[in-house]
Amino acid sequence: MLSAARRLPRAVGVSARLYTTGRTEGSVAQSKGFNKKEKAHEDQFVHAHEMEQLAKLRAQIEAKKDELSELQKDADAITNKATPKA
Repeated sequence: MLSAARRLPRAVGVSARLYTTGRTEGSVAQSKGFNKKEKAHEDQFVHAHEMEQLAKLRAQIEAKKDELSELQKDADAITNKATPKA
């Protein structure tokens, strides 16, 4: 019988990340003014992006309206041809 305890191989080179609980890098990142300015820039970017998407959608709507108008004209022309004039 084996009376000696078996040892498992130990993982070599395992490191743990240590985080500080104090201030993060730089006092500028913690200032309220910086956070407000960053949020304002983000909001401005989002607003501009939404306006761009809205303009594209409006252009697509106009194109579909024009297409619908052409199809309606074609349908009216076919209808007028098919009905005999009395």
